[in-house]
Amino acid sequence: MKRIFQLKISLLGIEPGIWRRVLVPDSLTLRELHAVIQGAMGWQDCHLHMFDIGGRQFEIPEDDGRGPAPDYEDERAHRLGALVRVRSRFLYNYDFGDDWDHSVKVEKAAPPDPGRLDSAGRFAPQCTGGARACPPEDCGGPYAYPELLEALADPGNPAYRELAEWADGFEPEFFDLRETNAWIAALCRFYRERGWGFAEG
Repeated sequence: MKRIFQLKISLLGIEPGIWRRVLVPDSLTLRELHAVIQGAMGWQDCHLHMFDIGGRQFEIPEDDGRGPAPDYEDERAHRLGALVRVRSRFLYNYDFGDDWDHSVKVEKAAPPDPGRLDSAGRFAPQCTGGARACPPEDCGGPYAYPELLEALADPGNPAYRELAEWADGFEPEFFDLRETNAWIAALCRFYRERGWGFAEG
């Protein structure tokens, strides 16, 4: 780890904007960055995803031993710091059915603050700001999401009762920084325990 990147993650196709700002070490693999984005945005990590960085596509291979799909690279083998620099922008796509595209911009880079490292010299990814709640999983993507919001805002809508029950108290304007960081930490721990990244030491 040489630098800490400040990233702004913005969900595309939604207004008003849904975004998060995170701090991550440049040593993260793309698979580890995937976990951080999932935690920061509030997704549940239950669908496929891919990165498009400088025209190169990265994904996690299926469990069939055949490796990534043709023209895709294994995201576990690539570290963020080797692929981007300050002012770089790249794409993260989550859920190939709903097709949620995220723009990720590298806003800043700075040496790690020794006071923010743990006893093993690691920097824990963290969110420093954001706006609005992540859409519910499987709600239909950026084209269907406004229809969901419209129905939830109108008790007279014929679909209101069914959708309100399905959405289970969803609040589109809600964002809580402490809760977001707890979710990031939980996902990082989950990946570490399974040997998927964030190795000790």
